[in-house]
Amino acid sequence: MIGQKKLTERLERVLGQSKADQTEIVYVGNESGLTRYANSYIHQNVFESNNRILFRSVLGKRIGVASTNSLALPDLRKTLADSIEIARQRPENPEFPGLPKPARYKDVDTFDDKTAAFTPRDRAKAVKQVITAAKRKKFTVAGSFATGSSEIAVLNSLGVRAYQPLTSASISMIAMSDDSSGYASSTARRVDDIDVASLTGVAVEKCDRSRNPREVEPGEYEVILEPAAISEMLEWLNYVGLGSKPFLQKTSFLAGKIGRKITSDKITLYDNGLDSRSNAFPFDFEGVPKRKVVFVDKGVARGVVYDRAAALKAKKKSTGHALTPDESSEGAFGLNIFMAPGKTPKAKMISAVKRGILITRFHYINGLIDPRNSVLTGMTRDGTFLIENGEIVSGIKNLRFTDSFTRAFKSTIAVSKETERIESWWSAVGCMTVPTVHLGSFKFSGKTEF
Repeated sequence: MIGQKKLTERLERVLGQSKADQTEIVYVGNESGLTRYANSYIHQNVFESNNRILFRSVLGKRIGVASTNSLALPDLRKTLADSIEIARQRPENPEFPGLPKPARYKDVDTFDDKTAAFTPRDRAKAVKQVITAAKRKKFTVAGSFATGSSEIAVLNSLGVRAYQPLTSASISMIAMSDDSSGYASSTARRVDDIDVASLTGVAVEKCDRSRNPREVEPGEYEVILEPAAISEMLEWLNYVGLGSKPFLQKTSFLAGKIGRKITSDKITLYDNGLDSRSNAFPFDFEGVPKRKVVFVDKGVARGVVYDRAAALKAKKKSTGHALTPDESSEGAFGLNIFMAPGKTPKAKMISAVKRGILITRFHYINGLIDPRNSVLTGMTRDGTFLIENGEIVSGIKNLRFTDSFTRAFKSTIAVSKETERIESWWSAVGCMTVPTVHLGSFKFSGKTEF
């Protein structure tokens, strides 16, 4: 960690030398440790300390972006010069709104000293708990445990000065027998918020209960979707439907449907980078304050997230969801996705199922089949169970699903009042915060032999 004062002073020295009409500097630095384990042994421990400094220079309506991972002043100056030269060579972008002006940001607690100082030995002690608990059942385990700290800064020549220090921790585990497996995971800003013992108990129990799996024919079933499964679906839906680019290109399942009911009124989806129940983060990579954005409100389509360029095109205001300058062509993107909780205790949800399937998680999801209709396909994994008359009666062999999110979630019977934080690929600046959901109809299109 460099710290706000020292980092800002160095970047401002270079920013003040820019000959461009407008200049922006985005700094992303991180120190991260990762412990991987497989076959009930730690097999890898890695540590990375790195940073990226991105310059965006503006000449009229021409924009150039260049980056470096060196904070040496000569390298920063060269990267600034490169971005200006790139801008000279680029065609004009008439939709570019210019860089933002200074703003105020909500005070969000995103840093924890213990998490930043967490050592490989500390992670190894936690992993030992996982391995020891699994060995009692003669299961093997595999997974990873990551901890780290980051700092993000956005400065521009119009006076924006945004800075935020971050920490994050995440763990995942798969317990395995010869014919079954069970999964659990969690993420948080504070490592103490991750209950390793409880998560291990979940993974081991799922592995134990799913032994000697039955074969079930594909078809339409009631399902209980646990948070990991919900988050994996939402990651794809976020990519193909909740951002400005697919919405403006009319490939999003929300396009042309604003104000219309598209799911059960039990479903509310939104993004809120200011909510500490997520891995909160108060501004985007343009230095614009984040705002809560509702995608679906009690089943009714409401809107998507915007950066400044997309907002200008749509005649809206930025919602504070810009990506880094090198990814700006992808449009705005939500990083703190929530599915609102319901009123049903999770423990009671299974008892309401006559005959159905409980799904722990998915993998190999593909959301590009028919994004206009929110069609997804993927496989169940690491804990798939048959429910009969309100009780889990056995594990079952994995199934392939192919269904429309909006169609399936019109059949929502209940949403749990408990939620979980689930890691996503952008978890340093956000995550999924989601409940368990009981659907009355979910379509499985194929089966496996395992």
